[in-house]
Amino acid sequence: MIQGSLTNRTIGADIRALRKARGLTLVGLAGMLSRSVGWLSQVERDKSEPGINDIRDMAKALDVSVSSLFGASAAPVGEAGYVVRKNARRPIGSREAGLVEELISPDLTDDFEMLYSTFEPGAKLDPPVSRPTQEVGYILTGKLNLWIGEKKYFLNSGDSFRIKGELFCWENASNKPCTVIWVIAPPVY
Repeated sequence: MIQGSLTNRTIGADIRALRKARGLTLVGLAGMLSRSVGWLSQVERDKSEPGINDIRDMAKALDVSVSSLFGASAAPVGEAGYVVRKNARRPIGSREAGLVEELISPDLTDDFEMLYSTFEPGAKLDPPVSRPTQEVGYILTGKLNLWIGEKKYFLNSGDSFRIKGELFCWENASNKPCTVIWVIAPPVY
């Protein structure tokens, strides 16, 4: 077991990764926030700490929940950026009723993100969505109905899927939760 003091995670790198994943420049995001490019650059490099109102504005501009920019537990020195313990997963605040998502990647600075998603009984994404991403998922437990384009798939534990920018939606029509490992590239949360 690695011993040592705890190190706190900062949000600067995640903001930079989300900005880039959305194709925004520093100038573009700074303009959306009515802030200077210099200020935003300092925030992304963790030289300046944004206030709560700034974080709310950034979350809105980047189309993520405020909670997705918070909630990471401190990791022991030597583990930060490499290991995410089960009890230290960061909630990625979904706005979909019945869906709980946790980030199992160390942060959002990679070319992809990994989520542990729990679809409660009756949870449904409607209307369908499309994202400029490639996504793959693996059903750990339960059942999930998945529509990709016009085609419907009935997925069970052990099944996997891929979505490449297509219109999709999902539903857990069973009476038990469904858990899925979901990988998205580039990161969207």
